[in-house]
Amino acid sequence: MKIANKKVSAVRLVKDALKKAHEFEDYNIFTFLNDEAALKKAEEIDKKIANGEKVGKLAGVPYALKDNFLSPEGETTASAHILQGFSSPITATAVEKLEKEGAIMIGRTNLDAFAHGSSTENSYFGPTLNSHDKKRVAGGSSGGSAVAVALDIVEFATGTDTGGSIRQPASFNGVYGFKPTYGCISRYGVVAMASSTDCVGFFTKTPEDMNLLMSIANGKDAKDLTTLDDYYVDSKIKEIKKIGIVKDFNNNSVDAEIRKALESKCKLLESKGYEIVELEMPALKYALAAYYIIVPAEVASNLSRYDGVRYGYRSEDSKNLDGLYANTREEGFMPENKRRIMIGNFVLSSGFYDAYFLKAAKVRTLIVKEYEKAFQNCDFLLTPVSPNPAFKLGEKVNDPVAMYLEDLMSVSLNLAGVPGLAIPAGETKEGLPIGLQLVGPRRSDKNLIQFSKELEEEK
Repeated sequence: MKIANKKVSAVRLVKDALKKAHEFEDYNIFTFLNDEAALKKAEEIDKKIANGEKVGKLAGVPYALKDNFLSPEGETTASAHILQGFSSPITATAVEKLEKEGAIMIGRTNLDAFAHGSSTENSYFGPTLNSHDKKRVAGGSSGGSAVAVALDIVEFATGTDTGGSIRQPASFNGVYGFKPTYGCISRYGVVAMASSTDCVGFFTKTPEDMNLLMSIANGKDAKDLTTLDDYYVDSKIKEIKKIGIVKDFNNNSVDAEIRKALESKCKLLESKGYEIVELEMPALKYALAAYYIIVPAEVASNLSRYDGVRYGYRSEDSKNLDGLYANTREEGFMPENKRRIMIGNFVLSSGFYDAYFLKAAKVRTLIVKEYEKAFQNCDFLLTPVSPNPAFKLGEKVNDPVAMYLEDLMSVSLNLAGVPGLAIPAGETKEGLPIGLQLVGPRRSDKNLIQFSKELEEEK
């Protein structure tokens, strides 16, 4: 560790990160910069090292925090107007674990409001720009975090993944993005989108950094009853022999350059002695439809607490309580938030629950079984993250169906609760990053990250 070895000071690292953050302001990465507090923490770490005191594994390392993680530093807005003015009295468990090891938050990153979106265009603060092309989207919902890492502002950033919100922006910006097994990392203190699919994860530049972060952040949390026991640190590295390719994810609906990148990685693995197995997973074609029934239903429930009474934004143009609720939500929510609330309430309403939500829940069970069956025939899967590279700003923001189709290859992992790691896999002829994702069975997180090194090209 360079800081502990006194090769570089924590203050220098934080100053450099903040300088870059200000230099890249036109990318609209951050909703809040933590200048004073970050430097103060860095000074404290340097003093501890000078005095010979013990410091954590991440001592002095600057990081970016997706703005849906609660912490007292800055306002937690989830990039939504309705949460402006909200300063959290609590700290998310994941944040506590990172900062206990000495990591220093330099700023909060932009996202689609309440993480509803695939482009970061649904943010109240405006879109974040792609790290490779300012005319294109950063991906979403964790676009700000992905770009912060891609532009080398920070070594790592936090993200949340409900249907691809870490993996897709990682793919669009050429960095690693990991969605762990559901329940691996505590969701306590994270603004909820859909509680049964939300996962906390990270963006990094290397698999080694991802492994370190996962070893710190995982584990049981009494404040989140969905968390799993700490299986990550003690996981034994298993021998991997077979890699599955999903037939339906390698057809003409996928960009030709992404298919070529997938083929190239398969040849690389074959050259290293791995067997490539083509699989049919027919239930996955229903994943997107099931996802956009189950998730909006949970969204509608989770967003019902934002009423203008308890915290956050409150409309001043109200004559009675009903008017306060209506006006606050009308002014405070983005169009995509309202769309998902309406869909969610519809599928949960009397007369439609059995027709939609119950059927979607049954499809989810089929998808879980489909993955279990697949992993009887292979160790891991290798698939595209998204059918296309980063698209242009404004291209799909007014076409919800086109935007939802960007999640075609990512949502099934969240429905099944399995881990997925987005890995850089080259660039298009236009210089846009291409990402692929490794998918493993539940609790294979450590093995998945370890194996991703096999997909790195020799330099």
